[in-house]
Amino acid sequence: MQKSAIEQQTRDNLVASQRGAIYDRNYKKLAQSSTAHTVTANPNEIQKAKKDINEMAAKLSVALEMDASDIVKMLEKKTNHVTIKRRIEDDMANAVRELSLTGVYLQEDAKRYYPYGTFASHILGFVGVDNQGLGGIEMVYDEQLTGVPGRVIALKNALDTDMPFKEEKHIDPENGANVVLTIDEVIQHFAEKHLEAAYYEEKVQAGASAIVTDVQTGEILAMVTKPDFDLNEPFTLSDEQIESIRAIANDEERAQAESNALQKLWRNKAVVDSYEPGSCFKIFTGCMALEEGLITPQSPFFCSGSKKVENRTISCSHREGHGAQTFADAVKNSCNPAFIDVGLLVGKEKFKEYYKAFGFMDATGFDLPGEAKGVFYSDQNYNTVELATASFGQGPVVTPLQMITAVGAVANGGKLMKPFLVKELLDGEGNVVKKTEPTVVRQVISQKTSEQMCAMLEYTVSDGTGQNAYIKGYRVAGKTGTSEKIPRGNGKYISSFIAFAPANDPKVACLVVLDEPSNGQYYGGAIAAPVVGKILEDTLRYMGVEPQYTEEEKEHLEVHVPDVKGLSTENAIKNLKNEGLTYRIVGNGSTVKNQTPKTGSMLATNSVVILYTEDNASKKVVVPDVTNLSMSAAQARLAEHRLNMTVTGAGATGNSSNMTVANSQSPAAGTEIDEGSAVQVEFRYLDVD
Repeated sequence: MQKSAIEQQTRDNLVASQRGAIYDRNYKKLAQSSTAHTVTANPNEIQKAKKDINEMAAKLSVALEMDASDIVKMLEKKTNHVTIKRRIEDDMANAVRELSLTGVYLQEDAKRYYPYGTFASHILGFVGVDNQGLGGIEMVYDEQLTGVPGRVIALKNALDTDMPFKEEKHIDPENGANVVLTIDEVIQHFAEKHLEAAYYEEKVQAGASAIVTDVQTGEILAMVTKPDFDLNEPFTLSDEQIESIRAIANDEERAQAESNALQKLWRNKAVVDSYEPGSCFKIFTGCMALEEGLITPQSPFFCSGSKKVENRTISCSHREGHGAQTFADAVKNSCNPAFIDVGLLVGKEKFKEYYKAFGFMDATGFDLPGEAKGVFYSDQNYNTVELATASFGQGPVVTPLQMITAVGAVANGGKLMKPFLVKELLDGEGNVVKKTEPTVVRQVISQKTSEQMCAMLEYTVSDGTGQNAYIKGYRVAGKTGTSEKIPRGNGKYISSFIAFAPANDPKVACLVVLDEPSNGQYYGGAIAAPVVGKILEDTLRYMGVEPQYTEEEKEHLEVHVPDVKGLSTENAIKNLKNEGLTYRIVGNGSTVKNQTPKTGSMLATNSVVILYTEDNASKKVVVPDVTNLSMSAAQARLAEHRLNMTVTGAGATGNSSNMTVANSQSPAAGTEIDEGSAVQVEFRYLDVD
């Protein structure tokens, strides 16, 4: 009776707890909660008090910016509780409070806010109408982030309204824990910027992903999926998608189409999608044979352009063949026949053992939901031909997360590290509640094998099919990957590239996967490798990794243009020569009045600085189109227009050949600029797979 009396005579309202924040590794806030209010009403109380519902609805509609008819429908219900509007800001709440309407109540609530919008959307996830996590970290760590709600217990009378005298009991809420991620907001921005550019430039039809990791610890420094979505509006589709869905006549089919579109948008390709890795997998085939002592980097192989395995002829991407080559050359050339020979040397049983040891048959146990496992052949379907194709990455499927985790083991001396995304949990005072330590899953290969493969993969980037990921001053080790999607012959490909740097002291790895590029080019070495190169270059410079230039690179280094304005021509020439620059004098004066390029510009050694010895002597020139030209031809054409050239991409190796051509330029052709200015030209190496 006492229990029933308490239930009958009190009203119990929950007070929302403050949801914990989500930070990057440097404590930059990526998700936060702010105080908000929810407007509720007790229709039974209002009706018993014989209040004018239409009048109340009219007042509320102004304060809440809602349709009055919708409010009327809620207030006419036969119930003790309706929610009129959730998570309103203070100004709107104050407007409701000033109305002092019988049976209308304000409850404290919390509103989730993501300051960077689409940033890291597939990592962070989002919350639903009740502040429950619905994806990503928000869902996996929902219990820790949510905290414990408080309560307000107040007396009520027989009409279910407040007593004329107030007697309330407050139980304070316990705020949620704060989650600190391993990602670095700056590196995440680098990855998002460069992947998005490739996504649109290559007209990628089925999405793209990129991952950056610390190879020594397994920490995820960046993880990107494109297309992404605005975390503050996660249920918003594009205008094109909405129009397509609205065209569906059947209500049930239309609702299903909308649900499917949202699920696809929220899908984290880096974790939940699997793909055939193509030639990227040659890294592991090579490690197997090196570890078993079956080959050395100098072991001889021969490629005629194809290899017959039982009743099947398997072609090399280089149809005319590579001829005689060492294993190191076969890695550099990404030669299929050579890797078939290596796979057959390893044998079916050992190959599958290593496949499992590198982690491709198990989920990594990652922090985010929906992680897929790799798939290998069943024993009854695993024969010599399957071994041959698997040796160069065709047949078995892996996830991007598994791929970069396995490559981390190749880079760090053979230790397979468990990848992780959550660094620590903090309480409201900043105390560490829980901390994640790096975990070694197993030793897969030896330090020696790791070093041998690192050296060969560096050779691949400096002088082989991976040249489009080359970064001057940084020793990059990497491998191309291109795989045709099933069914074969459909013209749909997955292009990928994976690399780590510096090759002699690996710190970070980066993988980029482009699913169904449709802009004409689909080789991973052509379109994914440049993206990896740009992400790694920005990341290494941000991390403060010092460049280590080879003697050849030093000859092609860019230098700062000194300030020679106001100097005599004699002293100006001396200063330019000291920097390795040449000159051209315009005018008959003896003092430099102006110069092009301007002070502080970067120019390649032996570039020309124009010195003007008379006022207003500078001239404008139109930038010519140098795309698709070789490096020497591009330089000659720019020189004809009295312009300098700075080189990025594959051309920066100094290994100019007819297989290295200009892919893009800045400023664009047709732009009018000062004579002597530098045009930046990105070169691509064409002999890729």
